[in-house]
Amino acid sequence: MDGTGKHLNLTLHVWRQKHRHAEGRFVTYEAPDISPDMSFLEMLDVVNERLVQKGEEPIAFDYDCREGICGQCGIVIDGNPHGPRRATTSCQLHMRSFKDGDAITLEPWRANTFPVIKDLIVDRTAFDRIIAAGGFITAPTGNAVDGNAVLVPKTDADLAMDAAACIGCGACVAACPNASAMLFVAAKISHLGLLPQGQPERDRRVLAMVAQMDAEGFGSCTNHGECEAACPKEIRLEFIARMNRDYLRAMLRQRAESKAAGGTG
Repeated sequence: MDGTGKHLNLTLHVWRQKHRHAEGRFVTYEAPDISPDMSFLEMLDVVNERLVQKGEEPIAFDYDCREGICGQCGIVIDGNPHGPRRATTSCQLHMRSFKDGDAITLEPWRANTFPVIKDLIVDRTAFDRIIAAGGFITAPTGNAVDGNAVLVPKTDADLAMDAAACIGCGACVAACPNASAMLFVAAKISHLGLLPQGQPERDRRVLAMVAQMDAEGFGSCTNHGECEAACPKEIRLEFIARMNRDYLRAMLRQRAESKAAGGTG
């Protein structure tokens, strides 16, 4: 950290790529007079303003809320998804985490399932398709149900909330040497599978979402643990184990039902 409170003079090595089929390369930019109180994205805003003033094309990067909630701001910073601080998104990373004179390398998520759209922006719609395959419950419409109508044990509620903290940023995929999406999928499956409202579709949900994950081309989990270390919401590996148990149980039930249906025919 820069303990002096003085502004920072930085060098940025930024991945520039016009579109997914173009050849990309690193381009070096000087970033002088950066306040240590800026967020990382605010620093990029300043750099882009200076590029525009010089008639150059600004760096494309993704963001929305800038509050660590939406999961859109993912950037690989010096080899670390979201940067050097644990449990911190790129938009919540502040420049006081760097020192005057630092050279910082900025890259997009590196995974075939997240093709580059432009510069630091990648296409994460594979996650959307996984959610569409089963990340929901069927609930009747109408007036809101009384909050005490369905009782949820506190241990289950706490675990469900831990899983629900996943913001779908894709850092787990970017960090994994296999580009696995298991932590993301496990969090989404566990969030609903732990609650009473998620029980009717529990088996179908895990089978459908895992099948879609495989269809998208994500890699397998080999328990490296980089996903948990990179996750800005600190989603734990235990959710992957929970998903694997749900998947095995659902497969066994499906086979038993198929065998029983065949036997009665």
